[in-house]
Amino acid sequence: MTRWTKLLPFLLWWPLVNRNSMRADLLAGLTNAVIVLPQGVAFAIIAGLPPEYGLYTAMVTPVIAALFGSSWHLISGPTTAISIVVFSTVSGVAEPGTPEFIGSVLTLTFLAGVYQLVFGLARLGSMVNFVSHTVVVGFTTGAAVLILTSQMKVVLGLELERADFVHTWWQIAQFWQNINVYVLAIAATTALVAVAVKRFIPQAPHLLIALLVGSALTWAMDGEQYGIELLGALPSHLPPPSLPDLTLDNVRTLGTSALAVAILGLIEAVSISRSIGVKSRQRINGNQEFIGQGMSNIVGSFFSAYAGSGSFTRSGVNYDAGARTPLSAIFAAISLALLVLFVAPLTRYLPIPAMGGVIVIVAWGLVNIPEIKKIISAGIYEWSVLVATFASTLFVELEFAVYGGVLLSLLLYLNRTSKPKVISLAPNPNAPKRRIEDADVAHLPQCPQMKMSSIDGSLFFGAVDHVETQMDRLRRANPRQKHLMVLCEGVNFIDLAGAELLEREAANRKKLDGSMVLVGLNEKTVADLKSYGVLDHIGEQNIMDSKTYALRDISDRFDAAVCQRCTVKIFRECEMLSKKLEVESAELAMGGHSASKTPIDKT
Repeated sequence: MTRWTKLLPFLLWWPLVNRNSMRADLLAGLTNAVIVLPQGVAFAIIAGLPPEYGLYTAMVTPVIAALFGSSWHLISGPTTAISIVVFSTVSGVAEPGTPEFIGSVLTLTFLAGVYQLVFGLARLGSMVNFVSHTVVVGFTTGAAVLILTSQMKVVLGLELERADFVHTWWQIAQFWQNINVYVLAIAATTALVAVAVKRFIPQAPHLLIALLVGSALTWAMDGEQYGIELLGALPSHLPPPSLPDLTLDNVRTLGTSALAVAILGLIEAVSISRSIGVKSRQRINGNQEFIGQGMSNIVGSFFSAYAGSGSFTRSGVNYDAGARTPLSAIFAAISLALLVLFVAPLTRYLPIPAMGGVIVIVAWGLVNIPEIKKIISAGIYEWSVLVATFASTLFVELEFAVYGGVLLSLLLYLNRTSKPKVISLAPNPNAPKRRIEDADVAHLPQCPQMKMSSIDGSLFFGAVDHVETQMDRLRRANPRQKHLMVLCEGVNFIDLAGAELLEREAANRKKLDGSMVLVGLNEKTVADLKSYGVLDHIGEQNIMDSKTYALRDISDRFDAAVCQRCTVKIFRECEMLSKKLEVESAELAMGGHSASKTPIDKT
């Protein structure tokens, strides 16, 4: 099944489908279809396209992404960030709304999908692992606030100009006295009903029930006369076939922009998948998600759908509505198609403030308070990353905030891996089995002739300066400790720069008439040292698997006079060495010779 599930990933979750899951997925899909009706229209307008193209995208994209992606709750389709990027990119090529503009958008969508598919097939999905959990929480929280802000115009009944986060709230502060209390009442009632149903009847479709209650209340009070805006009738058309313009000139013109759209879409989709996966306890396969997003955009470009990605709002609705499998995304697309075909005239009775109230509840659900508290308590380093990501999401364009989060994650990773711990070690005579511990922290006595230390991290070019500084510190702290034993169980990788560092340290120890022994290196790392040509300089005899054997070997290189004067004797081997030296001294005093001068048996 492994080969088939790689080709057809929906075979992994299809066995989980049963009557109960289908009921839950159907209700979640229907709720999502109602939510996406106004969103699809709005996003298409933002992208400079006719309104129906947002609905086409919401019908085609989620089906393909659900079948070929990895997340069980992600709902793909038109999004704010992608819509903005599409408009800013293609508006410089053609007039928005014209056939030329639409053709260029479809071509852009196809090219973005090809990029995403290639990234997935090349197994570059692991790059999302560099987006830290703290960045995901900060980005998700910022996106929740942006979604909440975008709904203020709807739930307050204010006439606000489309603006960024700061200017939107500035307008609200200026015109708060114009708030329509009837509109606010519908939105608040819908939100409260959703919260109450979820609290007291958790198995019920709380969002859908809340929308029905809001609609009934609007009808009962004849809400239109109080300024409560209804959705209105939508065009009843299914996505017509289309053909991207793949001429060489068009590909050259849109190729670079398509790459930006592809990267933004992938980061959005995987970030949302991971944030919801934290709640649902599902691990996300980045490569498969790349493939799913790429396939959805490629197929969508042939059915009048423009570039889409994962949606925070609709994915949150999907999870909160109780979806269990990706079948909910397929049900959402089918439900939307049926609504557009047969129920489009009835959508004019759906109050927009009620939908705004539902979206506000969904936005609040994206804010993970326990995780935020945990990050804040982790220290200034983590919460500063959280605040930086959150602030950039609010105050710069969303796509740049996503890029900033990725860059911040990479810097976070590099900063941590470039500073592996180099610790002085010694056996603790009071610990069980004389456990090896941090000598500086536990204030343990150390061998006067040998420094025992460990390196906890890979030795690559970025870590060389830090490790070399620590090695110099150890050497200068006690020059009489001529010998060095390095425990390397934590070293998983050594590049050329790291190998040259070890070569230099071995040379420094030889200048002190001492030596360096490396203990616990894995076979791959030892082979790398050999291929770099430094193993001969370090000495193959100085690479050992066991601390015990290493101690026995290195003790033969100790200065006997120092050992005789030593009072700490921290190793068991010290007792053996003392007895050996006593025997040798006695025999020398008698002028005799003994086989005891041969090295200690290391077997």
